[in-house]
Amino acid sequence: MTKQEMVDLFRQKAELVSAKVIPIASMKDAYAYAIDACVNKEACQLLISGCGEAISDTAGALCEQKPAPRIVAAPQLKDKELKAFTKLTEERGIQVLTQGMRQHLAGIDVAFTTCDYGIAETGSIVIDSASEELRLATMIAEVHVAVLRLKDLVHMAYDVEQQLDARMKKAPSYMAFITGASRTADIERVLAIGVHGPLELHILLLED
Repeated sequence: MTKQEMVDLFRQKAELVSAKVIPIASMKDAYAYAIDACVNKEACQLLISGCGEAISDTAGALCEQKPAPRIVAAPQLKDKELKAFTKLTEERGIQVLTQGMRQHLAGIDVAFTTCDYGIAETGSIVIDSASEELRLATMIAEVHVAVLRLKDLVHMAYDVEQQLDARMKKAPSYMAFITGASRTADIERVLAIGVHGPLELHILLLED
């Protein structure tokens, strides 16, 4: 399978589960995308598929009252990257968090992360989430923006079996396989999106 065929397969599978797949040329583009996603998103986007009823007026009013500034969680960024990213977010009135996620369990707009691997056959991203800050960021944000370098995209999970095995021998270990936005249908088989995790997953494919 050629690289382009893998990219096409990854995009097809990811979009089947409502993920957005966007090619980018640089990390600077990724920063700009994450910031725009944060600024342009609605304050509250609770979405329950199969339920045609709107949220109550009271709930809607509470969503509108979500206080500024908006928040991006970026716990993986190194000092130099964080400095560049923070400079851009400050210009847009966005707060950046790298730690302390437990104090913001209901208040993170966007999680900005990088991926360790991408699996084309399932449209999944893989993130070494041994860090609790990273794990929480990818679970409690309403929108997850994840950067996947094309060099880390493989055809099947078996293609990174040895690498994953080596990582999981280290303690603590937590490898997260993420496929699309969070969804569940465990209550009366009604599909609900964003109950256990982000409402949206945006995957930015970064050229090698």
